[in-house]
Amino acid sequence: MELHGYFRSSASYRVRIALNLKGLAYDYQPVNLLKGEQKEPGYRSLNPQGLVPALIDSGHVFTQSLAIMEWLDEQHPQPALLPADSLARARVRALAYNVACDIQPVQNLRVLKYIQSELGASDEQKVEWIRHWIDNGFNALETQLDGQGGTFAGGDTPGLFECCLIPQIYNAERFGMVLGNYPRIASIAEACAALPAFEKARPENQPDSTV
Repeated sequence: MELHGYFRSSASYRVRIALNLKGLAYDYQPVNLLKGEQKEPGYRSLNPQGLVPALIDSGHVFTQSLAIMEWLDEQHPQPALLPADSLARARVRALAYNVACDIQPVQNLRVLKYIQSELGASDEQKVEWIRHWIDNGFNALETQLDGQGGTFAGGDTPGLFECCLIPQIYNAERFGMVLGNYPRIASIAEACAALPAFEKARPENQPDSTV
């Protein structure tokens, strides 16, 4: 497998966690978003959207982090990223989509560049924008997670939701948010931090983090 990504990209981070949880080896190919490498023809041939990540396996190219993770789960069922029970699967997917479809996209690098370059937002306004949408989403997640048993959202092992949540927590902390304001999220984060799959996937542990 060959994973094309950026060390600080939330979507790339998700897929790194999923690959690590499943114990799958892969070659990492950095795509520097700040230098615009995602716009170059070579990368656009892999992902016409010019977004990361892109995963290549057996000659097939896969894009969109959630689609990649569910495909990995189908091809390599154990350990599973989704619960066996259909109702539990729907619930975990809803939690994961809260992060991946509602919280993270509005703080994507290209969105932030647009609100500053085209709409004239200051650095302070940009940070306030980020904090607002993370807080909005995290408060909803706290309610959704309240009273649910198990260490993780799907039970006693991490899965699809945690793959999405931990990168979002990384972003929240980058922008000065206090995780203690979200106790259930904080407890899941603490449990994930103890697992090598999550530590190995952290942005600062990627080869392009020093570039």
